[in-house]
Amino acid sequence: MKRNNLIVLLVFLVFFVISLITNIIGPLVPDIIQSFSLSLTLVAFLPFAFFIAYGVMSIPAGMLVEKFGEKPIMTSAFGVVFGGALLFSLLPRYPVAILSLFLLGMGIATLQVTINPLLRVSGGEEHFAFNSVMAQLVFGGASFLSPLIYTYLVTKLKNPATAKSPIVGWLAAVTPENTPWISLYWVFVFLALAMVLVLSVIRFPKVERKDDERAGAWETHRRLLGKRTVILFFLAIFSYVGTEQGVANWISQFLKVYHGCDPQTVGARTVSWFWGLMTAGCLLGLLLLKLIDSRKVLFIFSLGAIASLSAAFFGGPRVPLVAFPMVGFCISVMWSIIFSLALNSLESHHGSFSGILCTGVAGGAIVPLIIGWLGDRFGLRTGMFFLYLTLGYILGVGIWARPIIVNETIFSRKKRHAAKAGGQA
Repeated sequence: MKRNNLIVLLVFLVFFVISLITNIIGPLVPDIIQSFSLSLTLVAFLPFAFFIAYGVMSIPAGMLVEKFGEKPIMTSAFGVVFGGALLFSLLPRYPVAILSLFLLGMGIATLQVTINPLLRVSGGEEHFAFNSVMAQLVFGGASFLSPLIYTYLVTKLKNPATAKSPIVGWLAAVTPENTPWISLYWVFVFLALAMVLVLSVIRFPKVERKDDERAGAWETHRRLLGKRTVILFFLAIFSYVGTEQGVANWISQFLKVYHGCDPQTVGARTVSWFWGLMTAGCLLGLLLLKLIDSRKVLFIFSLGAIASLSAAFFGGPRVPLVAFPMVGFCISVMWSIIFSLALNSLESHHGSFSGILCTGVAGGAIVPLIIGWLGDRFGLRTGMFFLYLTLGYILGVGIWARPIIVNETIFSRKKRHAAKAGGQA
């Protein structure tokens, strides 16, 4: 079908908005602990609520989209995000925060499931790989900006009269003076409302899903869950998202506890660079995947992540400010490589398998919670040692994975063409 550039831009905008919301929890952790007098375990229930909703909604969301279509489901999903953000903005309490984040997670999980097939259809199949990379760059850019927006708002709200901004003035009027970080939730309220309005006036193309993109029946999922390969790759996605969120959510608190860094400036900036270098790492990863087998890339980057994490744990006061962002750089290629290795390890039912893999996002709920629980008992640094287990498992994927189809490199393509030419001769 004809390309629809308006829908492509809309999908990029959706990626931007959901990234702003998804990756702000980490910089907020020290403020949340102080505002609600929480232990590390209790504050870890916040990302738990968000990412467990991801795990719960991934498969049902695919079925809902097939039944009702993209536009009504996306509009409803942003409606849920709007409701969750508004709820906490009006009632900033710890129990309400858990419910709010669960609603945000449900809405954003539904959006994630919906927009990838929409991007394929609206941008054209031949451009899907390029547009997917662009979408990840947009996602990464928003992840980089999100902590900086937080720093700007909390800094300006300390003295709103000097900000000379009507937006800051209004946020100061509706945000409790002692919790300026809650202003971010008002930003999310208006972003979600704006997206509902935008979606209501745009005409959507009809998305015809390929067989491999269909969610499949519950019986298909049950059979897949009986396969060892499916379970092993599910655990790999679980480990990756657990690592990503286990680092991002605790960076700011780690810097505050062990190096006395201000979480609203230094902590937030370090988290921002964590996401920024993750985006840069994606670009390097794309190049390397044209040169090297993806399993080798995964193995090398896993070793780099372990080394960077160790430097952050045991280095001097300035070292973690560089080492934590380098962890982001090193884990940048993991999601795409693990996902492609997984799908290339089965001959059929890729749509259902994708849904199962996406439930592995629940690792972002479980791993930060384990770190918080261990941190309360043995110290945050010791709690974060748990990340060595998740990274070690990912390292192992680069060793034991045996895909049916391996990624094509420049060298393998030349060999194939040479062999074909020889055969014709």
